[in-house]
Amino acid sequence: MKNKTTKSLFAAIALSVGLLSATTANASLINNGSTIYDTDLNINWLANANLADTQAFGVSGINANGTMNWNTAGLWIAAMNTANYLGYNDWRLPTLTDTGTSGCNFAFNGTDCGFNVNTATGEIAHLFYDELGNKAYYNTSGIGPQSGRGLRNIGSFSNLRFERYWYGTEYAPDTNLAWYFLMTEGLQTAANKDRADAFYVLAVRPGQVAAAPVSVPEPVTLALFGMGLAGLGWARRR
Repeated sequence: MKNKTTKSLFAAIALSVGLLSATTANASLINNGSTIYDTDLNINWLANANLADTQAFGVSGINANGTMNWNTAGLWIAAMNTANYLGYNDWRLPTLTDTGTSGCNFAFNGTDCGFNVNTATGEIAHLFYDELGNKAYYNTSGIGPQSGRGLRNIGSFSNLRFERYWYGTEYAPDTNLAWYFLMTEGLQTAANKDRADAFYVLAVRPGQVAAAPVSVPEPVTLALFGMGLAGLGWARRR
């Protein structure tokens, strides 16, 4: 009987912790339907992470799967703004801040280029690591592959590809290149602007959208914790 009660206690605790984690994992991402608002950076991601696959907005040079080169990506964003897509004309490519010496300061942790980068350097890096909780191919010691690596969690996004996504930032040491983020490995680096194979575009715009729901994770968290405590009480009575 004691064994059974102990198992019930552990089950109740596991349920409580599991629900708590699921609720708070993306607490700063608010799904507005067509957009996903990041309360940390005060930006709105387009919820469809491959809109170009179905809506070219009259721009040529987009591949059948929605991939494109960097210059075409800029034209596509401009066409979105001309079309006033979703009622907004301030869409843009995600930005990256080049820190340290100009260009790629490659490392396995904390720089602007490589794996496990400083997420303040890139909006996509912030999304991949901080908001969605994904892991890089390599750990911070440069040992890989890590267990659970890659784009395991996509949140509320649709059509988020396991591939490269362009930043809107040119690579300063060589402006024939531009920065990008590789979703399969959590890698932030640069490539030739004319690369069109497997380079996708995820549009973003500043600020909140008009009718976004209010995110109140704290009460929900407390409620779930209460459920866990109730489970413990039930197990003890058993």
